Amino acid sequence: MNAYVNQYQNNQILNATPERILIMLYDGAIRFCRQAMKAMDENRMADKSENISKTMAIVCEFANTLDHEVGGKIAEDLDALYGFMVRELSRANRENNRQALETVEDLLSGLRGTWAEAAKIYALEKHAVHNEHGERFAASL
Repeated sequence: MNAYVNQYQNNQILNATPERILIMLYDGAIRFCRQAMKAMDENRMADKSENISKTMAIVCEFANTLDHEVGGKIAEDLDALYGFMVRELSRANRENNRQALETVEDLLSGLRGTWAEAAKIYALEKHAVHNEHGERFAASL
């Protein structure tokens, strides 16, 4: 069964749009952050550190893939926000500070919601343009 689950997950990723992959990464970062909080609450420090590291890896990847030329001020602001999250994750790990993890989880959840809404709007616009071109083509026949 595990092999089937892995194959399914691989297919989901391989067939996903870039927008969907971004949302999946946010979901993963939020999940790891929550798992770190649970591990901290249960005094499982190795699990806490591992999940914080996973969250941090995703946040760092977000920062590393920002296109500052295209994104301008938005990319600059996101870069600063991702830097803040990395510092908070480091502080959470170093000081066992649950509030720092809650702050990061809240920020990630807000950004995920924003990106999900933007992806939905993009998909609707893309669909509308596709339909418009199809109707023009059909009308020209």
